[in-house]
Amino acid sequence: MMDKNKLKSFSKKLSYILRHDPASVGLTLDEKGWVSVDELLKATHMERTVLEMVVADNDKKRFAFNDAQTMIRANQGHSVEIDLGYEPAMPPTVLYHGTARHYLQSIEKQGLIKGNRHHVHLSVDTETARKVGMRHGAPVILTVLASQMVADGYVFWVSANGVWLTEQVPPLYLKQE
Repeated sequence: MMDKNKLKSFSKKLSYILRHDPASVGLTLDEKGWVSVDELLKATHMERTVLEMVVADNDKKRFAFNDAQTMIRANQGHSVEIDLGYEPAMPPTVLYHGTARHYLQSIEKQGLIKGNRHHVHLSVDTETARKVGMRHGAPVILTVLASQMVADGYVFWVSANGVWLTEQVPPLYLKQE
């Protein structure tokens, strides 16, 4: 069994390649974000068993194989232009977003924005939101009034790994936990 730090390192490398810069290893994603597993393995010098462990053991389920396991992609979080093909979905009444306390002043003014990504990422539980918020400092959990947003015309999608996505969350739909 490979040690957790090495798997985490491979996972971060895979995230970078599949979400942000496939060209960094000479790859090109198709319009849906897929790339050949064989090409990825060749470009990264990673063994297939290691890739399979990274995909299976990733706590956030960031990656997915196609049914034949010949192609791989990241489930969300891209800064490169792709179409994941997710259909609009009805979210739960509330969703959650974890952030660091030092971002609150900006969020209170402009809400949650996608920045250089395709969507704002939201979770269905506060524990996941807390973990996300902890990555950047003292965590704060924001409640997103998702059903109210839908009633007002905003669209949501849910990724293959259960992360809820939307274009933006204006301040009036946010409550601090």
